[in-house]
Order: sequence, then structure tokens, then C-alpha cells
Amino acid sequence: MTVRPQIGVRRSPLNPLVTPADVKPSFPDWEVLGAFNAGVAECDGEIVLLLRVAERPRQTDPGKVLVPVMRADADGFHDAAVRIVELDRRDPDLDFSDQRVVKNRRGETIWLTSISHLRVARSRDGERFTIDERPTVVPAGPLETWGIEDPRITKIDGRYYVTYSAVSEKGVAVGLLSTDDFRSFRREGTILAPTNKDVVLFPERIGGKYMMVHRPVPEGIGKPEMWIAESPDLIHWGNHRFLMGLSASGWESARIGAGCVPIRTDEGWLLLYHGADRSHRYCMGAALLALDDPGRVIARTAEPIMVPEAKYETDGFFGGVVFACGAIVRDGLVTMYYGVSDESTASATFRLDDVFNLLK
Repeated sequence: MTVRPQIGVRRSPLNPLVTPADVKPSFPDWEVLGAFNAGVAECDGEIVLLLRVAERPRQTDPGKVLVPVMRADADGFHDAAVRIVELDRRDPDLDFSDQRVVKNRRGETIWLTSISHLRVARSRDGERFTIDERPTVVPAGPLETWGIEDPRITKIDGRYYVTYSAVSEKGVAVGLLSTDDFRSFRREGTILAPTNKDVVLFPERIGGKYMMVHRPVPEGIGKPEMWIAESPDLIHWGNHRFLMGLSASGWESARIGAGCVPIRTDEGWLLLYHGADRSHRYCMGAALLALDDPGRVIARTAEPIMVPEAKYETDGFFGGVVFACGAIVRDGLVTMYYGVSDESTASATFRLDDVFNLLK
């Protein structure tokens, strides 16, 4: 049984800050299922969320499932760029038990039930957001035909770099974007092949190298655990090393992955990360990495600093999830933005000192 962590977490009284109902669908006959797992940045006096927006055609026939897929050669997000695959719920070869995906008899995912793009939301106070009416970044090319998901934003040398999951029938790869203003973006390319995700970049060079934390997803041998890598140019990555593993039981026994961009402190790099147990309950924990060698773990929390307990965290599209992709730190206070129930976006604040008291 998980022990309640001794940390003062204050959830925003306005939570959830962004819900699917707040987001305009890309097409008139579509519906938004989720606005969550947002990358976070400060830009021009505003808090910017780069939301993952998951949407699909409205499902009007209870016996059918309509699956949206981008065309690999699409030149934008319009009717001709998306094809709709119609599936029969009575097909004995298909498994619809997980509303996020469609699987075959072997338990392999063969479709996603929605497609995700990235959309900007802006706020002066960090709680009341104005959301762009149109998608900001849309899937493009053969490695993104099933969507782009879960961005993380790191400001390096004055420019913002966005890592994200690029999803297709080939698996989940990692893409990189960059921007100065969150209005125009440059595609930097695919930086990690499938299957990999949960990539965060460090906000400065360490030992002259760019650094990342990533999470390979091995099949057969190995587990979904965190690794670290380095690069001379943010594009080519090597010297991959194991960083942190699963616990034998409890809140982080099934998978772990980096959440927020590492936070530089006098004690080391503070990494807020998610852990899931075998019942797919997602909590948030923390680890402390050495400043000069972030491949060395100094300490990590034995128990989570946040667990799903508010109704919007326990109930929803996929309940029992708190999943952070970004945080803002001011005067020792962390404001963490996180996805709830694979559906909406919320925020919570806590003090850095409280987290350090839990690390051991």
C-alpha cells in the first residue's frame, strides 16, 4: 500500500485548467477527446502550454469505430490529408477493450482510436488560458501518420526545443522541433528511432555536450526504464547509458519515464518523473542527478510526491493518471503542469525544499 508522501502539494482551485470542451475541433464533424500532457515554457511574459490535442470523427454508429489516419504525403491538416478507416465492432479479430487503441488477436496495437496534434495555449497568470482555434503543429510524413504526442520544451541558448512522440504503424519515434516564438516552428528531424519516448533535454550543455533522458521500450529482454545520452548538435545522439530502473513492486513497478525538463539546483539536477504500476496507475516521483554527471543518480523518492486522488485525476477517459510534461520554477516554488486521466490539463504547486526532504 502506498504511503501518502509528506509534501505540501497545492492543486489549483481552477483545475482542470484546460478540458476537451475548451478546444475547438480541427474539423466541424470531429470531437476533441483530450487536451493534455502539455509542454510548458515562459515566453514574452506568458506561460505557454503546447497541448497534445487528441481528436477523432464523431462516432455516430454504435456498431462502427471510425479511426483517423494522416496520409504520409499530406501537406497540411485538411479533409484530403486525413483518411478515415471504418472498423466493425463485431469483428472477432479485433479487440476494442482499451478505448485508446484497437488490437488484433495477438494483442498487438494496429490502430489508435484518435489522432493527436500540438496546439498552443497562452496565459498571463498561469491558470486562465487562451487556446488557439487552429492546430499549431500537425503530423507530417510517414513516421507521424498516427499523430504527434506528449511534447516537452527546453530553452537552450535562447531558442526553444520541443521533443515529442511521433507515432505511426512503424512504432513510436522521437521528433524534434524548434521555435523562437511558438508561432512558427522548424522541424529538426527524427532524433531517436522506435520504440522510444519520454525524452527531455537538459537546458544547458554539460561537459560541452547536450544531454537527454529517454525511455526505450524493449520487447522480450529488458524493461521500460530511463536512459541518458549525449550529443554534439542535438541531432546525433550516442553514449547511451542506463540511468534508473523500476522498483520490484509498488507505484513504479511497471514503467517509468522522465516528466519535466530537469531543474538545475545547487544540490543537483532535479528530475520529476512518472511511474506506473501494473494496474496502469500513474504517479509522480523525483530523482536527483549529479550536476557535472547527470548519468549518476544521487537520490530518488521512495514514495511518489503526487498520486491520483482528485476526481479529475481518478475519473475520465483513462482514469488514475497524473502525468507531467513541464514545470515553471520561481523563488523555490514549482508549478507543475500535468495531464489528468488522459483527458485534461491541471496544475499543482509545491516547494523544492519539500521535495529535497523526501529524496534519499
